Amino acid sequence: MGGIGPMSLIIIGVVALLIFGPKKLPELGKAFGSTLREFKNATKGLADDEDDDKKKKELDK
Repeated sequence: MGGIGPMSLIIIGVVALLIFGPKKLPELGKAFGSTLREFKNATKGLADDEDDDKKKKELDK
């Protein structure tokens, strides 16, 4: 299981182009990017909250 190689990425790109068309692909990419950005910010917020809780517990000791 070597992973995804360059040829596989080309095939995936061609299939996506055939399914969605050239006008829809940039919109899908933009939507995927914004979704990924929101997820990253949400998970960062959760990690920051956990760090704050640990600091409060340490200060209470």
